[in-house]
Amino acid sequence: QVQLVESGGGLVQAGGSLRLSCAASGRSFSSYAMQWFRYSPEKDREFVAGISWGGDSTRYANFVGGRFTISRDNVANMVYLDMNRLNPDDTALYYCAARWSEIGESPYEQDYWGPGTQVTVSA
Repeated sequence: QVQLVESGGGLVQAGGSLRLSCAASGRSFSSYAMQWFRYSPEKDREFVAGISWGGDSTRYANFVGGRFTISRDNVANMVYLDMNRLNPDDTALYYCAARWSEIGESPYEQDYWGPGTQVTVSA
């Protein structure tokens, strides 16, 4: 069992930056690949970024375009998403999710979810 709690969301102007954090508790965190997804009514739930259990492999959605960086700290049981050059299209509820072993881009592949943190980007 893994429990996830996101933080760091908020209101930011276009062009600004935010760092999202995901705190994990429970056993075997370092055995899980970690993903960030986002949800908005216009786009449903979409994959943003993923990082392998060891942190040596990452994957990003095309729309990220080099603006976001995912990282993890397996000692502190934390996952981060650094977001730069935000634009209003990035407005969404951001979730972290855990998948046993490998990175997965489908929400149906995830084993655990956090409750989400809201990111709002004003024009």
